[in-house]
Amino acid sequence: MDQAAKTSKIIDELTTAYWMEMETVQNYIANSINLMGVRAEEIKKSLQADIAEELTHAQQLAQRLHVIGGVVPGSTDFKASQAALQPKKDRTDVAAVIRGVIEAEDGAIAQYKKIIAECDGFDYPTQDMCITLLASEEEHRR
Repeated sequence: MDQAAKTSKIIDELTTAYWMEMETVQNYIANSINLMGVRAEEIKKSLQADIAEELTHAQQLAQRLHVIGGVVPGSTDFKASQAALQPKKDRTDVAAVIRGVIEAEDGAIAQYKKIIAECDGFDYPTQDMCITLLASEEEHRR
């Protein structure tokens, strides 16, 4: 694969990661407000604390996309994919939100590992950034 094709592939994967982070922010905001009940308070606080960090991840990905020649997409390009993290009709279903968070974090971890592998020996700055983001997502999942 030539350099242009390799860069294009990395741009595509970074764009996917960017949208994953943006969707996570949307869903964390919704769930941090919609959840109800005594058992929900700790989860709501945890989600609220993670919103800023997930948004920062999206900003870092957007900046890297720009630097390597990609275009940061606008909202009309967004396609939702986090079905498990959608707000539930039963606003006391804390377990469902936790499962959704774990699934979203697992998805982000897999995506960052994919980008890290794609960048190996080719794009060290992007690889380094994704290693850092991977560590953060692994911490969130824990």
